[in-house]
Amino acid sequence: MNTITNIKEAKGQTDRSQESFSAVSLFSGAGGMDVGFRKAGFRIEWANDFDKAAVETYRRSIGDHITLGDVNEYIDGLSKFKGVDCLFGGPPCQGFSVAGKMALDDPRSQLVKSYMRAVEVVQPRCFVMENVKALGTLTKFKQVRDELRSYADKLGYQTELLIFNSRNFGVPQSRDRVFFVGFRGGEKIDFDMRVKRYFRPEVSTLEAIRHLGPQGTEKNPKTCNAVVTIAERPVLRRSPYAGMMFNGLGRPLNPDVPCATLPASMGGNKTPIIDERQFFGNGQSWVEDYHAHLMDGGESYGMHDTPDFIRRLTLEEARILHSFPLDYDFAGGKSAIYRQIGNAVPCGLAEAVAMTAIDVLQVADLPEIDAEQMPLDFSRKVAV
Repeated sequence: MNTITNIKEAKGQTDRSQESFSAVSLFSGAGGMDVGFRKAGFRIEWANDFDKAAVETYRRSIGDHITLGDVNEYIDGLSKFKGVDCLFGGPPCQGFSVAGKMALDDPRSQLVKSYMRAVEVVQPRCFVMENVKALGTLTKFKQVRDELRSYADKLGYQTELLIFNSRNFGVPQSRDRVFFVGFRGGEKIDFDMRVKRYFRPEVSTLEAIRHLGPQGTEKNPKTCNAVVTIAERPVLRRSPYAGMMFNGLGRPLNPDVPCATLPASMGGNKTPIIDERQFFGNGQSWVEDYHAHLMDGGESYGMHDTPDFIRRLTLEEARILHSFPLDYDFAGGKSAIYRQIGNAVPCGLAEAVAMTAIDVLQVADLPEIDAEQMPLDFSRKVAV
């Protein structure tokens, strides 16, 4: 799979430019964006996060240049990195996420302003800020978008606000994210056109993880302990991979398409569900059969009548579906690792965005794109 790299690449053996572009990373988490930016050719001078387990993961897997603590305490000191090629990061998104309360007064919503203060101090040649799709689409957040663009305009940056889905870059996961990008000088960025050079065909969930084998085996040892119980009053949709046939918010994964967005709340009953016989056995789907039974008017099964081969997504499967490198060394317990994965930007998506940023910095020619090969929803530029 073209998005899965090995640990040597994560630690600096990049594919491009020999890390000739400098960068500062904020809200780095376990390093999802950083893996992609390093692979694209960025040398990360400094990184920061407040999550102790995520920082330890970063140190083990990427390097010791990360600092643990509140980013607001370090912003003024970032002046020593003034003029780096890129400042990138994803401020915590819970204040804007449909999975949360979506509150502008959430303290985490204010961290996008902290990010822009860092841009003002560092004055990078470009910046890349990542967040949830809702920040770029919902009317209630238009004021935030306008303020971000106004701030960047006063600092002398040309900006674009775009929405990309990781599945269009060879990541075996459907995950919409918004990217606010800015570049000093120049008149046109054309980021949405340039990123199309890095389009990759979709990778299905089955293609991505089938080589691991069943849970508990040598390649797939780290299981999720949360049981799967059957809903007494199922909520049905046309697809067996939607609705609510099981208790909790975890949904069965369709093996034939990229998996649904992996949440940071994995580890319990919000962890996605695998029909192990379908993925690693004869291909027969109990989930689809049970859905058909319910759609035909059949009664729901008993709460604990779930077959043994219906279980939760494992840590190794989640790592691969997020396109983290092979042998990425996560720190912390199972819950902490699930959270780190679900909070991260998929590495393959970050790599495509980073390579596009380099193309803009180098004023590379626009790619020639065969429109018929591009998905209709490949990129969406958010109107000013």
